[in-house]
Amino acid sequence: MTHDLRTDVLVVGSGIMGSLVARLLRDGDPGLRITMVDGGTAIGSAPGLHLHDLDDPALWSRYNEKVATGIQGMYTGAEVVRDVADRLTDLTPGMFHALAFGQDAEAMPHAALAWNAGGMGVHWTAATPWPAGDEVFDFGDPDRWTADLDTARELLAVTPAAIGPTKVGELVLDALSRRYGAGAPPGRPPQPMPMAVTPTPSGPMPRTAPGTIFPAIAGGGDPAFTLLTGTLATSLIRAGDGRIAGARLRRVPDGTESELRADAVVVCADALRTPQLLFASGIRPGALGRHLNEHAFVTARALLDLDRFGLALDDLPLPRPGEFSTDSLWLPQNGPAQPFHGQIMNRTYLDEGGRPLAHSVGLSLYVPVESRAENRLVFSTDETDLAHMPRIRVEFAYSDADRALIRRAQDEVRSLAEEFGPFDPATESAVLPPGSSLHLTGTVRAGVTDDGTSVCDPDGRVWGFDNLYLAGNGVVPTAMAANVTLTGAVTAVRAARAVAARHQNHPRGTEQ
Repeated sequence: MTHDLRTDVLVVGSGIMGSLVARLLRDGDPGLRITMVDGGTAIGSAPGLHLHDLDDPALWSRYNEKVATGIQGMYTGAEVVRDVADRLTDLTPGMFHALAFGQDAEAMPHAALAWNAGGMGVHWTAATPWPAGDEVFDFGDPDRWTADLDTARELLAVTPAAIGPTKVGELVLDALSRRYGAGAPPGRPPQPMPMAVTPTPSGPMPRTAPGTIFPAIAGGGDPAFTLLTGTLATSLIRAGDGRIAGARLRRVPDGTESELRADAVVVCADALRTPQLLFASGIRPGALGRHLNEHAFVTARALLDLDRFGLALDDLPLPRPGEFSTDSLWLPQNGPAQPFHGQIMNRTYLDEGGRPLAHSVGLSLYVPVESRAENRLVFSTDETDLAHMPRIRVEFAYSDADRALIRRAQDEVRSLAEEFGPFDPATESAVLPPGSSLHLTGTVRAGVTDDGTSVCDPDGRVWGFDNLYLAGNGVVPTAMAANVTLTGAVTAVRAARAVAARHQNHPRGTEQ
């Protein structure tokens, strides 16, 4: 084992959250030494590029032919890879069911993990709706929340109306507005889905990914930044004085171990592996792994009744080359009267000659689920997973209130689908298994006091430690109805600011 490696900031995880932390730290200090580690390796020729944008036709198809489902667990392919591999090196870069890593995850049967450089950030749909109401965790400072959310939007390159509305999309929005618009607060009527994309005059629109947020991930060129792929952080080194001295690392291909010393550590490893790393390091506050949350997922698809809307086949919009949907639309949640987040992705079906055949309105309602301590991750003290980390047992179930709200969402999606055409809920709608959205939150939740109900403070600093920070969806303490990436990005903005402020007070080389 070598011990001569040192950095100013160690970032564990190279996904969206890790790239945001690195980007903000670099913007504040061009000379700050940043080392980023990730157990996975690149998909394609460079790490951190979105699969939607790759030049490789096979890799492009692997993503884009499945994304049309609109169901994260399906388009990543994670739902089909359930058998535990013989060795970690047998896993090709990509998404895998948690069971493939040896976790006991049947209680959340579609939970999945990214095993690639760039994490989920190379797979995500790039939908970036903003939170409101009970989703917001401003900790009593709404102005700071607004500023941090704006920073997250800017770094993710959020475009308010990225895909649509087309003429047909406007008809769908009109129908949504008649049902939901009257009671919507300012800024939250039915509208196009904001997305983290770069608008282009034609063709596919590039998605924001770790390698675009912080270009050094994909292209290098930053002498003070080091990316170590195929490298697992297996435990954090505790200095015994309320500090973390660094991390123990293990190279996946050959098992070589080393220690990396760091003045500060930011763990952005996802909602399962962030608490797993803390547990493996002997950092085990009472809230660790608890309050596991994910909105329920009710999905449906209705064929548009053209006669009802006075449309001919030639009136149907064609998708842009490289895009599967003609419209990406948003029904915001707006409190108890309208508690569901709606993601509507419409598609025109074409014949072999490229002529329209039909148009479908893809409806997904996300249902907020109560945040309860008994929904949790339990870490084994004697069993390990495929990565030789503490094995995870998932304990997750819906409460009576959750099930009642899910039934209400099923009724709502049926009524909504019937606005657009004939609909059979038995064959054209489903409540997907837990884990299907991949929007897991709460397992290292933030709070304002160290009272046993949170793992870190509002800036992501782990209670009891001076230089250990967390960022990502696991830090989100609220029950979310909407897609969680933009909300989770706020935690990265806050952690990066706190780390930068700490380094201003502790110049490089002053800590032992």
